[in-house]
Amino acid sequence: MSHNHALLLDVVAKAVPDREAIVFRDRRVTYGQLRDRTHRFANALLEMGIRTPAPRSSLANWESGQDHVAVYLYNGNEYLEATCGANLARAVPFNVNYRYVEHELAYLLNDATPAVIVYHEAFAPTLAAVLRGLTRTPTLVQVADGSGHDLLAAAVDYQKLLAAASPEPPRTEPSPDDLYMLYTGGTTGMPKGTLWRQADIYDAAIGAFALTTGIDSSSLEAAAASAPAATALRTMPIPPLMHGAAGWAAVGGLLAGATIVIQDEVTRLDPVDVLRTIQREQVQTVLMVGDAFARPLCDELEKGGYDVSTVTVLVSGGATLSPAMKERLLALMPQAFVLDAGGASETGTQMASFSTPGQTAALAVFTPTESTCVVDDLRQHIVEPGHEEPGWLARHGTIPLGYLGDERKTAATFPVVEGTRMVIPGDRARLRSDGLIELLGRESMTINSGGEKIFAEEVEQAIVRHPGVDDVLVVGRPSEKWGSEVVAVVQLHDGVTVEDEELLAIASEQVARYKLPKAIVRVAAVQRSPSGKADYAWAKRQVISDQG
Repeated sequence: MSHNHALLLDVVAKAVPDREAIVFRDRRVTYGQLRDRTHRFANALLEMGIRTPAPRSSLANWESGQDHVAVYLYNGNEYLEATCGANLARAVPFNVNYRYVEHELAYLLNDATPAVIVYHEAFAPTLAAVLRGLTRTPTLVQVADGSGHDLLAAAVDYQKLLAAASPEPPRTEPSPDDLYMLYTGGTTGMPKGTLWRQADIYDAAIGAFALTTGIDSSSLEAAAASAPAATALRTMPIPPLMHGAAGWAAVGGLLAGATIVIQDEVTRLDPVDVLRTIQREQVQTVLMVGDAFARPLCDELEKGGYDVSTVTVLVSGGATLSPAMKERLLALMPQAFVLDAGGASETGTQMASFSTPGQTAALAVFTPTESTCVVDDLRQHIVEPGHEEPGWLARHGTIPLGYLGDERKTAATFPVVEGTRMVIPGDRARLRSDGLIELLGRESMTINSGGEKIFAEEVEQAIVRHPGVDDVLVVGRPSEKWGSEVVAVVQLHDGVTVEDEELLAIASEQVARYKLPKAIVRVAAVQRSPSGKADYAWAKRQVISDQG
């Protein structure tokens, strides 16, 4: 079936109106209530003048013929209501990184030109500072959060907006061609709006939850008929929903009739709050982002006092888990298995590795999906298993249309290889003789040292194996001898002392000697984004400062 998210959600919500859709703090939003609130938000958007979309066939791949709605929110029921309501109005919701400072926020909003911005009250001062510099004047919808900021001029309160809007189904005709837009994190340059057809992102990522709950999404009629008997899976995406994998899990869960559980503390990662929420709500599936999320959860679990026996699946998306961290998780939750899911904003889910107690998957080695492949260094051929030279991780089939407003980057990232249009977002990989993919790392994080290419993530995974290491980032810095030299920025466990030689010795068991760091910089805490992504710009500042 070619899926439109709004239509699929509507039939699921009608089929299971009394099932909990979203649990957040003291709020328990049923599917019936969610349907009512998304109808109201969609009708409010239409009253604001959201335009009828231009036909997809009349547009280039980097063009959007729909109005956009910026979702500038912490996690909560409002995030999902605004997202689903915008889809129903045939506007395009998109994620806004709430950590952005003024100039970053201004860039993003001018790139996306939203007709409407839905934002938490806490972000009002930052938003107010950039409004006058925007090329399009948006309508503002403010969500109260108790932070003490008044409504911005011309803004409307979210709850009052919904109360005044019609609960009737809006007079729209959503299409599988309607856009899903996800902004990249900007780790490889300025953020880019990745444009997907809703039908394609469903097949590439969001639809995976249908397999878990057992809902039949082959047609709207089949979904409506199967929803009451589908498993009411209780799933908890811990990272911010502005992060692609977390957003996919939340929206995909709703389209599959699951219950989305959100922890109470959403402004930072609080492991105590997360574990208490898992225990209270009997969560079954948990999504995290790599070791940065798993480590504090393991530290807290090891203190005891938590019943997390309902958890059956631990998913890491957006960053790989180290083998040592997988073993810790499985020792603490032996009833569960760990799924490491690999992918990107431009690819959806590309590959996965599974770990169970006593059987931990190898480091950065994944089973590819049917549409995942590796192309050669020149991007001219799809390589065969056993091709020794590193290539580019690619995907064909259901892939994005392109990047919003950027013909050049669209052409570069979505080339035609052997007659097939593909997406190659920049990850380096090797296709092993057994058909598994060895992920080497992002090309932008490749360090050219002494004529050799060294992948930062490969070295990071080798160093973090040391039991005294809490977190690590690896970057390059200028070197007269090597051109660029490898430097590790290391955070040790509290009270632990480790000599450089020890770190280098354990890393040398995994990587060649030329890849070992020429220097190790110790920091009190490695800086990462709220979604757990590495902040390599920060790490480079640390190593340059240390060199100086």
